[in-house]
Amino acid sequence: MANKGGRPGNRENMKGDLQHYMQVGIVHFMAYPETMGGEGPILETVNRIVTDDFFSAIEITRVNQAEKRKQVAQLLESGRMTVGFGAQPVLLGNKADLNAFDEEKRKAAIDLVKGAIDQAYELKAGKLGLLSGPKPAQNQEKAVQLLVDSLTELCKYAKSKGDLVLSLETFDDATDKKRLIGPNSLAVEVAQEVRKTDPSFGLMLDLSHLPMQRETSESALHTARDYLNHAHIGNCYIDDPADPAYGDEHPRFGYPGSENDVDELTEYLRVLLEIGYIGEGSDNVVAFEVKPVGGESSDAIIAQSKRTLIRAWNRMERAKQTLTAAWNKV
Repeated sequence: MANKGGRPGNRENMKGDLQHYMQVGIVHFMAYPETMGGEGPILETVNRIVTDDFFSAIEITRVNQAEKRKQVAQLLESGRMTVGFGAQPVLLGNKADLNAFDEEKRKAAIDLVKGAIDQAYELKAGKLGLLSGPKPAQNQEKAVQLLVDSLTELCKYAKSKGDLVLSLETFDDATDKKRLIGPNSLAVEVAQEVRKTDPSFGLMLDLSHLPMQRETSESALHTARDYLNHAHIGNCYIDDPADPAYGDEHPRFGYPGSENDVDELTEYLRVLLEIGYIGEGSDNVVAFEVKPVGGESSDAIIAQSKRTLIRAWNRMERAKQTLTAAWNKV
């Protein structure tokens, strides 16, 4: 956590190697969107990430064929990767709603996530990410309670099989996905309730979503700091709905007219350090969520993302040196 005495705390001992401060990860199914439905060149593309020692963590989603799931699990284990499972595509692809007022629809969504939990265990994942259903036009308080009920049931199911940790990702509530969760302050209220059953439950915040949530890194991360258990980094474009990158499409950093680049990533990392999510010796994951737009190359986008993170971290280093020099004069 931030040093209560006012000094920069663990910033004073920052090393140049950012991987001493976090596990750098990547959302595989977003970088290679042809795999999002559980088919396509999953093994080949997972192998590209596993054999890139810049990454120590990966997030994958459903793998439809049982034998291929086994092969992916073996590949991830042999590469000593920290593995997360993304249930977001499962829910979004089926238009499933964990806070649906219709009980049959809500149960169907719960069953889909239970299936994702089963696959997460097969793939030896330690964490599973998911999202709320759409924000209703009315009766939001009831929707929040239904979401808490669904998440509580899912946490119980996950813990009945092992130690998988669930993480609720916060999204926009008005721009594109239009989810109930939504504002990070409301996410904290949900997490407080779910933690009464499962203390490991937490929240996933994404730099890509903050402009659409109308929140800053400073406000969002400080709001969620006690519940944050996963972090994504990426970009969004919200100027022109006709642009193929509009909304929650996760274009590359610096996409023309977009919201996030080196400056915004530097600030996000600064606050992650300030609240203690990253720090020297931390195993917490900071994962790219980036997607090619149009005919862009997945591999080129991944390489660009790594360069952007290195530039942002170098700026953190320079800021640390300036801050330390100032303290030394006091």
